[in-house]
Amino acid sequence: MEKFICVTCGTQYPPSAQPPDGCPICLDDRQYVNPNGQQWTTLDELRRSHRNTFIDLEPGLSAILPEPKVGIGQRAHLIETPAGNILWDCVSLIDDATVAEIQRRGGLAGIAISHPHFFTTIVEWSEAFGGVPIWIPADDRQWVMQPGPTIDFWEGETRELIPGVTMIRCGGHFPGSSVVHWADGADGRGAIFTGDTIQVTADPRWVTFMYSFPNNIPLDPASVRRIVAAVEPFSYDRIYGSFGGIVVTDGPGAVHRSAERYIAHLEGRA
Repeated sequence: MEKFICVTCGTQYPPSAQPPDGCPICLDDRQYVNPNGQQWTTLDELRRSHRNTFIDLEPGLSAILPEPKVGIGQRAHLIETPAGNILWDCVSLIDDATVAEIQRRGGLAGIAISHPHFFTTIVEWSEAFGGVPIWIPADDRQWVMQPGPTIDFWEGETRELIPGVTMIRCGGHFPGSSVVHWADGADGRGAIFTGDTIQVTADPRWVTFMYSFPNNIPLDPASVRRIVAAVEPFSYDRIYGSFGGIVVTDGPGAVHRSAERYIAHLEGRA
């Protein structure tokens, strides 16, 4: 039996003789079904046609990006620390070359996932590194299509994963949507990795907040304010978005002025 992977979003499903009837993650109004209909692939097929590229971003940090594009174009971030390495978010492709490169950089202490559009092949990744924990807020439990014994559905507002790396539940895009704070990032000034919770815009002085990016459904003012409040206690200068955007400096300023602008437009005050 095959573990089918949704071509549109890159999510893997449990072994089955036939592909699932549909992908609930794509059927949700935060995502979309391929206009050509539901399509499926497998990890073996991806391994034959794709490879992962490592892009160094700063000391101790790299992005992992499948080429050609897989799913919605997800990328992962490998955060390297003296206490262990954390994989922030996940891509569908995992192969021997990827595992070998991460092992060369110190392996993995665990995998933290921002929201369901990055669940991809998380169980495969955990197993490849000896069954490391996968941290997912309990609020997003229903969206896990491929269960696994190493998934830690954590409760609360924050979770220290290892010293210097903390997961923060913000809500908004999904109830469990989270960001990760890396205290040593940006040369010690701190960095946050925001998934789709706080998305860096085309102008990297700004960020935005959405219920659905592909369907252009905005968030309500209360949800935006909650996201801003959730990251407020943490010291950071840099913001790494989920698709390559970076706010290089003054991250808190970008979050505050962007939230004010966003809410002003929602309320008709802009």
